[in-house]
Amino acid sequence: MENTAVLTNPKKILIVDDEPVVFCILKACLERKKSFRVCQACDGEEALRKTKEDPPDLIILDLGLPKLSGIEVCKKIKMDERSANIPIIVLTGRTGDVDKVISRVVGANFYMTKPFELQELLKTIENILGSNQ
Repeated sequence: MENTAVLTNPKKILIVDDEPVVFCILKACLERKKSFRVCQACDGEEALRKTKEDPPDLIILDLGLPKLSGIEVCKKIKMDERSANIPIIVLTGRTGDVDKVISRVVGANFYMTKPFELQELLKTIENILGSNQ
């Protein structure tokens, strides 16, 4: 019976990345679990709009985005009381310590670099969303 509840109420994950390959891989893996519903934003402005219109349960955010950087997106989401509690996983190709520190300062919950271990990302997502149920 518990599994039925998970299937009828999937957690919504917003993937913010301008690389279609990354989105397709993540979408396929997450939707295969059947407890996640995945949507996409291809730039920072679209991410903010979608977060306001239909808030996700979790955001996977790249830093190198068109129109508005991932850092700015994270900061704006965390400064808005309506979205401040949405967990954000930064998933980026930027490996520098400065980007990691800035991401944490503006409110990111986790920081992972590309290329990434899919199982590690899935475990992180499940840990975050499992603790928010």
